[in-house]
Amino acid sequence: MDLLSDARARSFDVLDSLSTLDGPRPALTCIIPAYNEAASIQDTVQSVLAQSEPPEVVIVVDDGSTDGTGELAEQAGAIVIRPTTGTGSKAGAQSFALPYVETPFTMVLDADSVLSPTAVAELRSALTEDPEVAAACSFVVPRSRRTIWERGRYVEYLYAFGHGKQIQEIYGHPLISSGCFSMYRTEWLAQVGGWSTRTLAEDMDLTWTLYRLGGKVRFVEGAVCEPIEPDTMRMMSTQLKRWSHGFIQNARVHRRGVLRRPMLRSIIGVSLWDGMMASLFYLTVLPVLAVIFGPWVLIGYVIDLPVIAVPVLFAAWKRGEFFHALASLPSFVVLRMLNAYHMVRALFTEVVLRRSFDVYEKGH
Repeated sequence: MDLLSDARARSFDVLDSLSTLDGPRPALTCIIPAYNEAASIQDTVQSVLAQSEPPEVVIVVDDGSTDGTGELAEQAGAIVIRPTTGTGSKAGAQSFALPYVETPFTMVLDADSVLSPTAVAELRSALTEDPEVAAACSFVVPRSRRTIWERGRYVEYLYAFGHGKQIQEIYGHPLISSGCFSMYRTEWLAQVGGWSTRTLAEDMDLTWTLYRLGGKVRFVEGAVCEPIEPDTMRMMSTQLKRWSHGFIQNARVHRRGVLRRPMLRSIIGVSLWDGMMASLFYLTVLPVLAVIFGPWVLIGYVIDLPVIAVPVLFAAWKRGEFFHALASLPSFVVLRMLNAYHMVRALFTEVVLRRSFDVYEKGH
């Protein structure tokens, strides 16, 4: 029996035992795509298995690793499957695993992430309570916050998930069911053919596709995912480059579909405006004005910081991290400049030059 058949057989053996579970809890399969994640894969698998309601099946897709990721995942208790050749992307690895899923619910989790103890149960409840919910996503906060880049991302996530996502949830349209940790109805994933590789932001693409087909998406604040974020400028740049191009690619791919949903159209429009105009303002308008009128104009780089700081500090206060967030605010200013650079560059490449960037580069 080959490795893939053996993996399928083991997953079926697990599913055959589901009749012994108490209560009507829908069975769940966890897919963890992994490429050279030896340093973190065991923590991730153990975090999943230690959940208050763990998935019935945990599959790690060892996508061409050369560092023993697959062996370590098996030791931690996961079923490991391996494509004959590397798929070359997170979307490809997740879609490779989809035919092995025989449960009504499917969750995906990055191989460098750990979860709060009840995270799986809370997302599963969101799907169970409403049959129209196609996907549910969690609060995300970096696991480590030591470097300037990790601290900047920490503030960025507190703002995005502690403020922006909350508003989007109120209106029933979270912009993205985050790829680092989300849960789906398997029938919806099968209907759309899994995760597309037509853009570099497969989670955004899938979310907007589900909306277009009439599905609902939920954001569950109490479920928390803690990924490892880029800790150097080089790694952060790689990730931001992929995200910026992916956002613009999705706006192009879905430009007609999202127009039929007014609230989603508004949320995407505001995000596009902020991403494009704010970036152009920071990198072009402010420097020019500073040359004309004097360096005092550069205060514009931080003049809106209180608007961001208030919801960030409130979200941090709820987590008991107020002073840590306060000390991290300057790092966010630095990260915002780097983000602006990559957004402007992606806009120029994708829109002006009409040259799509399609190489999946791992940024962590």
